[in-house]
Amino acid sequence: MDKKIASLRRLQEIVETLRGPDGCPWDRKQTIRSLRRNFLEESCEVIDAIESNGNGDLNQSPAVCEELGDLLMNIFLAARIAEEEGGFDLEAVATRICEKLVFRHPHVFGSEKIDDVDGVLSRWEALKKQEKGEAEGGEKPSSQLDRVPRSLPPLTAAHELSRQAAKLGFDWKRPEDVLEKIREEIGEVEDCLDKSPPRTDNLRDEIGDLLFAVVNLARKVDISPDEALRSTSRKFYRRFQFIEKSLEERDDPMSLEEMEKLWQEAKRQESNRE
Repeated sequence: MDKKIASLRRLQEIVETLRGPDGCPWDRKQTIRSLRRNFLEESCEVIDAIESNGNGDLNQSPAVCEELGDLLMNIFLAARIAEEEGGFDLEAVATRICEKLVFRHPHVFGSEKIDDVDGVLSRWEALKKQEKGEAEGGEKPSSQLDRVPRSLPPLTAAHELSRQAAKLGFDWKRPEDVLEKIREEIGEVEDCLDKSPPRTDNLRDEIGDLLFAVVNLARKVDISPDEALRSTSRKFYRRFQFIEKSLEERDDPMSLEEMEKLWQEAKRQESNRE
């Protein structure tokens, strides 16, 4: 037996044992619904492993390999749970994705000719719509926005919602136009803060509008808002650690002005290393 197939079969057997009468109480208790958080957390841990590798060779990363394994195990577990309840099984999961990949790549498995990425993505979307129509008896989604999964993290969801709307022409022409919208939203946040006391629900809505506008700016310049914010969060983490180390070396409290000087010093050192 091929080693790859043997490894997958071994994982399947382990999952079946864990779910069996003498298996693990935790695994036996799980349902597909209860695994929702696992899928989210394991996917995030895959991303963390990729990003923590820096500029290293991801193809050789033990951490990425391990986290992908954790994610794969949850897929096997979900398929096993469904099979036990008389539903789909692992074979059905694999068969369905094989069918989908072949159908959505006619330029690879068929006679169509598509030479660039934009063409591939355009054809993929067209085939996806066709496929969904067949699966749902020809019914179309009630909204273009229904194509965006509701459980996406908020920042990603905002990006995808605006991207779907843009496909129908509801979009700014230039990034500079979005900047004007951002300035407008900042003004509305300021107006809200000027009221004494500001209404929490109004302020929440205005801040949400501002964030949505910033996400649209990122989309217009082809930057992932998630990646941009994640990068800034990592940068904040590094620089604040620099401040914390200085705090550990003194007994008296540090003023905000002193912290700001340390922050600028951390920025300077980062710039020198680049």
